[in-house]
Amino acid sequence: MSSFSLYLVGIIVLIAGLAYIAWLVHVPLQWIGAGVIVVFGLGILGAVKHTQRRDPPK
Repeated sequence: MSSFSLYLVGIIVLIAGLAYIAWLVHVPLQWIGAGVIVVFGLGILGAVKHTQRRDPPK
C-alpha cells in the first residue's frame, strides 16, 4: 500500500469519526456534509504534499 493510499484511508477514518460525533451532538446534516467536503479536500492536499517526490538538486 502506497503512502498516498495510507493517508487517504486515515483521512476517511478521521472524517467518519468526526461526522459521527457531529451527528451525535445534533449538528444539522448540511453542516456535516460541508465539513466532510472541506476535511476531505484538506486531506487530499496534505497527502499530495507529503507524498510528492523531491526533484534531485542540479
